[in-house]
Amino acid sequence: MEKVATAQSIWQKLQQKQPVIISGPCSAETEFQVLETAIRLAKTGRVDAFRAGVWKPRTKPGMFEGVGTEALQWLKKAREITGLPLIVEVATARHVEECLKEGIDMVWIGARTTVNPFSVQELADALQGTTIPVFIKNPLNPDLELWQGSIERLKKANIAHVGVIHRGFSNYGNTEYRNAPMWHIPIELKRRMPELPMLCDPSHICGRRDLLFEVAQKAINLDYDGLMIETHIDPDNAWSDAKQQITPERLAELLQQIEWRQETTEKEAFLNALAKFREQINHIDDEILTLLGNRMKIAEKIGIYKKENNITILQTNRWNEILERALKKGEKLGLSKDFILKFYDAVHLESINRQHKVMMDYDHPQQTS
Repeated sequence: MEKVATAQSIWQKLQQKQPVIISGPCSAETEFQVLETAIRLAKTGRVDAFRAGVWKPRTKPGMFEGVGTEALQWLKKAREITGLPLIVEVATARHVEECLKEGIDMVWIGARTTVNPFSVQELADALQGTTIPVFIKNPLNPDLELWQGSIERLKKANIAHVGVIHRGFSNYGNTEYRNAPMWHIPIELKRRMPELPMLCDPSHICGRRDLLFEVAQKAINLDYDGLMIETHIDPDNAWSDAKQQITPERLAELLQQIEWRQETTEKEAFLNALAKFREQINHIDDEILTLLGNRMKIAEKIGIYKKENNITILQTNRWNEILERALKKGEKLGLSKDFILKFYDAVHLESINRQHKVMMDYDHPQQTS
C-alpha cells in the first residue's frame, strides 16, 4: 500500500489546522489482530497513524497488561504493510528506550502516568531532545495545573514536538461517561497554551461506543486538532476495553458523519455579523458583572446584619429556596439545570466569602497607629 504519512507530515497537518486521526486497538493482542486491524484501517483512507497498547497499566493485578516488547515487532510489520506511522503509550524510561530503538514514530504518556510528576520527569529525561512527537494525556484527576506542569516538563527537556490528548477525568458518581469530559479544563488549557496541538480521545471519555459520535463532534466543534479512537477487528471480544472499541469500517462511517469545521473564515459578511453579536455579548457581560457586584454589596450588608444578631452565615433553607427558584426560572429561559447549579454554587460561595470577611473585619478591625 502507498505510504499514508510520516510523523513529520502528521505534525505539519496539526500546525496547518488539518484534522489528524489516530486509531487502532486498545491493546496489541496477537500479530494477526494487529496486522488485520491496521490493514482495514489503511483501506478506509481516513487514518493518519496506527495506535496499539503494548504495555497496559491496569487498575488491578491479573488483568491483561499487554504483550510487551514483542508487540513492537508486530507494529513494525503493520507499518511496513500499510505505511501508517506508529504511536505507542510509554510509562517508564525502559519503554521509551525500546520504542526509540525500534523506530516507533510517536509516543504518548497515559493518564495514570501523568498524575505522577516523578514519572513524567523520568520520561522527559529519557526523551530529552527527541524529534518524535510526544503527546501527553490529561491526568486521571481534574487538575489543570498538574497537566500543564507535565507539558512544561517535556518542553524543558527540549522535546521538539509536544501535544496533548484529552481523554476525560475520573469523577465520583459519574454515570453517563466512563470519564467525565469536563470540557472547561481542556478549553482553559487551550487558552493558556494556544500553540499546543490538542486531540480528543472519545473512546476513553465515553467508555461505550454509542456515545462516540456525540463526543467526537463536540471536540471538532470546539476546534480540537484531531481524534484518537480505538478500533478492533472483533470489538466485543477485545481483551481490554471491549465496550468502547469499534470496527475500522464503523470508524470510517463515524468520520463521514462528522461535520468538520474550521477555526475562522475571511468572509466579510460573516465577520461583520460576528462582530455585532460579540459586541452585544460584551454589553450583556458588563451588565451581568455590574449586577453581580451589586449583589455582593447586598451580601456584605447581610453579613453585618447577621453578625449584629449573632446569626450563622449559612442558612440552608434560604439556599434551597434560592436554588429552587433559580431552577424554575432557568428552565423557562432554556438554561440547563447543570449550568444553573454550577453558576449559583459559584455565586453562593462568593457571597459566603464576602459575608465571612465582613464578619471578621467587624470582629477584628485593623489597628492603625
